Amino acid sequence: MLNLNSTIELDFKKFFRWWARELSFLVPEKIKLLVNEKQGVILIRPDNNHLEIIYILNGKVEPIATLERNESDIADVKALLAKDERFAKADVVLRLTRQDAVQKELALPLAAKENLAQVVSYELDRYTPFKPEQVYFAVKPLADAHEPGQISVMLVLTPREILDALYDDIKALGLSPKFADYEGAPNDLEQDYDYYNLLPDQFREKTSKNAALVHWALVGSVFVLLIAVIALPVWFEYRTVNALSKQLDGIEKEARTIDALQSEIDALVEESRGLVDVKSSAPSVVVMLNALSTLIKDDTWLTYAQYSDGHLQIQGESPSASALIAVLEASPLFDNVRFVSPVTQDKISGLERFQITVDVTKAGGINGGL
Repeated sequence: MLNLNSTIELDFKKFFRWWARELSFLVPEKIKLLVNEKQGVILIRPDNNHLEIIYILNGKVEPIATLERNESDIADVKALLAKDERFAKADVVLRLTRQDAVQKELALPLAAKENLAQVVSYELDRYTPFKPEQVYFAVKPLADAHEPGQISVMLVLTPREILDALYDDIKALGLSPKFADYEGAPNDLEQDYDYYNLLPDQFREKTSKNAALVHWALVGSVFVLLIAVIALPVWFEYRTVNALSKQLDGIEKEARTIDALQSEIDALVEESRGLVDVKSSAPSVVVMLNALSTLIKDDTWLTYAQYSDGHLQIQGESPSASALIAVLEASPLFDNVRFVSPVTQDKISGLERFQITVDVTKAGGINGGL
């Protein structure tokens, strides 16, 4: 379920690393070699009393040697490594097997995130059967948390005597490991950050500050050039778009004025059409009265007439009220002629009293029926 109360953490360092990695494919290989002379990885994996050594470059794996951990084999492999210049430029990684290291996942309070190594060191004998002085360990935060307010971390540890002996063998080969990890949770060999390292500080590579400054200066220069290459065309396009936008603003202003005038004209046309429709929907009252006076004979007279919404209602007296139905229907001006109340007879005059309603048709057929 989505937790809207969770805190969104913005890791700008991780973003810029990702951004740099995505842009790195634009950098020519020669410039990459100037920035970082390291090429490939020498992966050393212990197997009981042996060491397996392989060379990895651009995803290709090349076995170098499998040697026993004795002075004779170590001297032979050292001479082999010294003959190939590729190995001098490669990073060295020690990858411990399941016989040499242990991995465990822990759930810690979120407050421990700022100082994971120290917190785990205090509680190491509670999480494992070892004390801090017996092992080398590393912790790495994981993406998923068990519960709100907690973080998941991966703990990897190895007995000190095992790692000390392996480090001595690697140094005897003339190599200096960049980091040591565990095959159950290996680091990504393609990236140069965000990895855990089981090597203690005294075993880790010491980088020259001057070399690091030169390295980052070259990296910064490359990125500045890349940004310039990417940004300048965008800037020119931006200026062009701005100029076109100003022209479009003037055209849009004129178009809005024209649209407003057109809307006024359309409104007037629609209003005129409505008046014409109303005018043509029914004849005038004068025409209807004239038609009635023409159709009704002199022996019939009207006492009431009302016209509304296309309907004409008349009342009066006639010698034969039923004959009026046929007379009115014969006119194209009237339609659907009918009595709306029963016909009665006046006892004094002897005439029939009637109340008739008719539908008045459109004025188009008026002249033809009169």
